[in-house]
Amino acid sequence: MQVYELDLDIPVATGHKNLLNHLQVEIESRLPAGAVPVRVAVTSTDSTHYHCEIGVIAEARGVPFAKPASVFEISRRQVENSDSFNAVMLVPTGINCEIGGHAGDAGPAARLLASVCDRLITHPNAVNASDINELPDNGLYVEGSVICRLLQGTVALQPVRSNRVLMVMDNHPLRSFSDETINAFNAARAAYGLSGSKIVVLDSPVELKANITASGRAAGRVDGLENLLNILDRERGTFDAVALAGEVKVPIELHHEYFASEGSMVNPWGGVEAIYTHALSLIANIPSAHAPMTGSVEATNLNAGIVDPRMAAEIISRTYLQCVLKGLQRSPRIIPNPGGRYLPGSIGVSEISALVIPDGVLGLPVMAALEQGIPVIAVRENRNLMRNDLGALPWTEGQYIVVDNYLEAAGVLAALKAGLSLETVRRPLKAAVVESRHNS
Repeated sequence: MQVYELDLDIPVATGHKNLLNHLQVEIESRLPAGAVPVRVAVTSTDSTHYHCEIGVIAEARGVPFAKPASVFEISRRQVENSDSFNAVMLVPTGINCEIGGHAGDAGPAARLLASVCDRLITHPNAVNASDINELPDNGLYVEGSVICRLLQGTVALQPVRSNRVLMVMDNHPLRSFSDETINAFNAARAAYGLSGSKIVVLDSPVELKANITASGRAAGRVDGLENLLNILDRERGTFDAVALAGEVKVPIELHHEYFASEGSMVNPWGGVEAIYTHALSLIANIPSAHAPMTGSVEATNLNAGIVDPRMAAEIISRTYLQCVLKGLQRSPRIIPNPGGRYLPGSIGVSEISALVIPDGVLGLPVMAALEQGIPVIAVRENRNLMRNDLGALPWTEGQYIVVDNYLEAAGVLAALKAGLSLETVRRPLKAAVVESRHNS
């Protein structure tokens, strides 16, 4: 089973209305027979087309799981539940975000936003920093495609005290690399009480090969996903989340170029990891995250010197695994097709109060928020490769809010939580419009 990305130019919808349905019709009609979309990025928009890069599973049959539901499906919420204030923070993988585009360097921003929320829902790319994961205490660590479906109303999240984590790793040709991964897993059990007692070593690995797309995004191809799915089927009932460790094939010259780029180059590893876990979560509905095993002694012994602070977490780690294990320890369970019948304490789309994104990013979460009436806060300072004018979308009044930085985003979240009109806490304050009407 192969997962890969392809480029499609989709005609612009009139007024950008009903985007999810429009893209579903246009994309699915153009895909090869049997292909199932797993990830959708609109890399740029012009007057005539949405330029899309689509992650797809080439063939989803013949595996021990049901065919995944459409990533475009939406169940519209009727109301917002105001009992709690829960925000989603997204920093999409592989688009060279100024903040969060390298190695968990959106962690401080996540902690800031969490301080003004009851719950902050975010994804591995925002907080994973090799041996570091400073997810806030009120944060939920959720794989990106699950966040898409949460906003679309087709899954809910059930917070947990802890998960039983299954470790699945490649059988690395260099024994020392495998030993370090096993030691990292056992260290998590001994040092902070990770629940999980089994490591499965794949003799037939899932192969991940990174590449860079025409837009400059990090992407890639995944081969052999069925090898993992068969293992997960065999282990059903013994685990709640799966930690993955496998090699991402990246030419050694890209290692050197990336760490010497001072943050100007897209992180080449994250894109293919994202479509891997997107496909897995869509098929199996389990929390998952991936740590890249180093492919060679040369890469491990890379002498990069002192690097950009945003990359430093990657330079100091050997396995890149602790952030994954720490995140999955309390990653919420996924409840498919909740249909309004939630377990006590669960979080569905009606419990989502706001979405915070880098400005210019257009994908399934933003389209879902647009249709669900969820306020979207776009952060200008988090520059990235995407080129979309989000202000052109058919927002309701006050739904789309542009801020300069995450400090301002936190203020907007605090105002929304307090039920304040944003214009009333700024000056000048315009007088209300007085309109006279005559009864006839």
